[in-house]
Amino acid sequence: MGNNGELRLPFEDEKTMNVNPTNDTSSMNLDQPRRSLQTKPNYKRWLRIGVYTFLLLSGQSVGTMLGRLYFDKGGKSKWLATLVSLIGFPILLPLYMIKSPKISSSNITLQSNPPTTTKLIFVYVSLGLLVAINCFLYSVGLMYLHVSTFSLICASQLAFNALFSYFINSLVFTPFIVNSLVLLTISSSLLVFQSDPVSDTSSDGPGHPTSRAKFITGKVSCTVAASAGYGLVLSLTQLAFKKVIKKETFKAVLDMIIYLSIVSSSAILIGFFASGEWKTLKMEIDGFHLGKVSYKMTLFWTAISWQLFSVGSVGLIFDVSSLFSNAIGALGLPIVPVFAVIFFHDKMDGIKIVAMILAVWGFVSYGYQNYLDDLKSSSKVKNRDSNDVSRSSSLP
Repeated sequence: MGNNGELRLPFEDEKTMNVNPTNDTSSMNLDQPRRSLQTKPNYKRWLRIGVYTFLLLSGQSVGTMLGRLYFDKGGKSKWLATLVSLIGFPILLPLYMIKSPKISSSNITLQSNPPTTTKLIFVYVSLGLLVAINCFLYSVGLMYLHVSTFSLICASQLAFNALFSYFINSLVFTPFIVNSLVLLTISSSLLVFQSDPVSDTSSDGPGHPTSRAKFITGKVSCTVAASAGYGLVLSLTQLAFKKVIKKETFKAVLDMIIYLSIVSSSAILIGFFASGEWKTLKMEIDGFHLGKVSYKMTLFWTAISWQLFSVGSVGLIFDVSSLFSNAIGALGLPIVPVFAVIFFHDKMDGIKIVAMILAVWGFVSYGYQNYLDDLKSSSKVKNRDSNDVSRSSSLP
């Protein structure tokens, strides 16, 4: 993301620029290989980013919709809803068979000091526990809020991520980033004034004081807190890749997902049994409105969806930055509310429409800043290439 202060791990296209020039002093012969080397890695990198983006958006949208379906059709266990969003990591184990590309000699310094086992354990355990708490808070919010309201409030996580990135990842605030954060903050704040406090699964009426209390608890105390926690986890994950893990392989991405999932799943599993919700599990299955098979399939595909989301999210952190990963997540904002209106008959009133427009506007503002950063970065690479060619051609 250029010079906006975000962490960027070295990419393959940057590494290839360090290839020593041949003894041929012809500027044409030197310039042509450089262009071919630069074009191919850029293509691969953007293809990889495209795949990560698709996984993040599809996993996030489907996972959120299925999570709401679970509560809407009779599911009541917050711990189980959280557990299924984390415990699907075994499906990713076959991906370890994918061989990572060899690290070039120009990047030996990044690999020269591998992290100790103690440091890795501390990183995985601390981040895993944060993920567990964060996912539980999201489940509480999703249980009490309409899915469209829930999704729009989650847009605030981009603002929280930018704040944490400023202190943790040395993010530099530009006018477009500030504009994006202000718009997203206003978008989330508007939803406090909407009139549909809770979902239809609540036994209390919309005007009931208890119902309103659940709404405030589910939205402000849980969903916003979960958004802040998610922003913190992304920034810390980015910091861990740079300062501790120091690897540029797909295996590093998988390790981060798998080990965090093991820790967070274990913590939620303990909470599931400690809360006693497991005792009513059979009754919940029997009472699920869509039947036992649909109950199991809902949980199964929820688990799959969130694992796809994890691959996309961590992959974008690894390849670009935590703020970029979060911004792509904000791109999915218009998707979930529209699906919620279609499948769950959520009300799309004027406040929600305004909130959605502001959220999309905020993402576009951030996306334009990223476009400017890429242009500036590409200009610097071209200038460096021309200088290298000039120096090489001037050699005797």
